[in-house]
Amino acid sequence: MTLHINKHRDGFALGKTSITRYDEAEDNVAISLDVWKLEAGESISFTMEHETALLLMSGAVSGEINGKPFNFNRSSLFDESSSCIHAAAGSLLEARCETETEFTVYSCDNIKPFEARVFYPDAVENEPRGKGQVDGRCLRYVRTIFDGSTSDANAELVLGEVVTMQGGWSSYPPHHHSQPEIYHYRFTEPQGYGHGELGETVLKVRHNDTVKILSPNDHAQCAAPGYGMYYSWVIRHLPGNPYTVPEFTAEHSWTMDPDAPFWQPKN
Repeated sequence: MTLHINKHRDGFALGKTSITRYDEAEDNVAISLDVWKLEAGESISFTMEHETALLLMSGAVSGEINGKPFNFNRSSLFDESSSCIHAAAGSLLEARCETETEFTVYSCDNIKPFEARVFYPDAVENEPRGKGQVDGRCLRYVRTIFDGSTSDANAELVLGEVVTMQGGWSSYPPHHHSQPEIYHYRFTEPQGYGHGELGETVLKVRHNDTVKILSPNDHAQCAAPGYGMYYSWVIRHLPGNPYTVPEFTAEHSWTMDPDAPFWQPKN
């Protein structure tokens, strides 16, 4: 099965590591995902062949995208919100890394033009969702970096991050959508783990794993106690069917009611 990619648990080498491609023959989500690790002092000049988003995972880097300056610094996926570049095909990225730097890079075969954008942590809300839901078991922080409501009409990607509390749930209640999606995971400790659902299939996910999500699979997640779980999520709009909001599975949607009654021990 190519839906669960788990061969990178020991980490990523310097340079670009391809995890998915937008034109795969099997279980194709029509999105490419790469991890790009750069050395301290390394300079890059990169012209994008397709719509591309570069999400800073760690490090300090500065430069320009189509002449628009940026200066990023991130030391924690869990405690700091997102720094990201989103640009169209033909855009020129020039940058220099002040420290060892890691990006996750998301792209699709869209070549329509739109203006490049730079996102900083203070502009990406670290939104607490599920607060108070079923005794706080579903509290997580969701960072929607850009989506169909904020992007140019020519853009076809939606990108965000989720931080799941140790022992808690996220992407809950189980939900689904017709557009394809990728989750890429990191944990607060390298031995951390969680579980991800693809419909009735449950996957044990670990540090640096990636899961491809295709319709109509529900995809709720949980983190093992003691381990915070991060995942980036990227969705591809479908022609004539852009992603807006997910559809929650009816039998579990009652848990979204803040006053929902649920069992608790008497003692």
